[in-house]
Amino acid sequence: MPTRTSTPVSAPLPPTARRPGALAGPLPVLAAAVLWGTTGTAGSLAPAAAPAAGIGCAGLALGGLLLLLSDRTARSLPRTCTPRERRLLLLGALAVAGYPVTFYPAVARTGVAVATVIALGSAPVFTGLLAWITGGSRPTARWACATSTAVLGCTLLVLGPQLGGAGTAMDLPGVLLAALAGLSYAVYSLVGGRLIAHGHPSAGVMGSMFGAAAVLVLPVPLIGDAADWLTAPRGALVVLHLGVVTTFLAYRLFGRGLRHTSAQTATALTLAEPAVAAVLGVAALGERLPAASWSGLAVLTLALALLTTPGRRR
Repeated sequence: MPTRTSTPVSAPLPPTARRPGALAGPLPVLAAAVLWGTTGTAGSLAPAAAPAAGIGCAGLALGGLLLLLSDRTARSLPRTCTPRERRLLLLGALAVAGYPVTFYPAVARTGVAVATVIALGSAPVFTGLLAWITGGSRPTARWACATSTAVLGCTLLVLGPQLGGAGTAMDLPGVLLAALAGLSYAVYSLVGGRLIAHGHPSAGVMGSMFGAAAVLVLPVPLIGDAADWLTAPRGALVVLHLGVVTTFLAYRLFGRGLRHTSAQTATALTLAEPAVAAVLGVAALGERLPAASWSGLAVLTLALALLTTPGRRR
């Protein structure tokens, strides 16, 4: 991964693009992670009858359609793409749709903490390896050090409450599902970064991928007694928040960040999400964090600072 965060890993910025400031990429990605960090608090307010996968897919369906319909280039993007780029768009849409249908079942099997650590912790690793395999730059020692430190901090933060108790048997299918969620996130981040690096507008790329994914997952929230929880005021407000805030606004910011930073750095920066969720849990829900979690939060903060600090130019 390049030591500079001002250009994507797969290709230089188009000649017409203005050179951004050093933090033009990391700051929108961090802002997106802050919005994603509200997901758990919002989801906890959903009706008890609402299935986890149904909530996630309903939010994706609403937010994806908003991303598609709010940007004209998103609707016209497939026509302006080359055949290879259309295949990338399809791959990205499948990866976007794959995240909620793997992550939320993983949560049901392994719990929120374990699923979050595996999915978010594996995503930067998958991204770095896939970028290298597909012809991107080789990950640098700086990125490897910062990312591994961030994963360690995330693990301590999320699993801190469990470290002092007795261990529980690990559910292998749940672990695999969480890893698949991390792989899905890595794939659509790389696809989005690659298409943006080819000169396509970030809003158009995100809108096209997420709009197609919204159509793919639309049947999921409608399975079972969907009418009971979707039409309830709390259920509707939760889906509205997930669709507008954590999907539409967050991925607009994420796409903007991908214009000026590599997908590897972007996925590592989104490890800030559990930090935001933990702070919200303390401030809004009255939760208490053990010392291990606070230590993990400090380690994660240092790693994110390293990731957002421009590297020395060679």
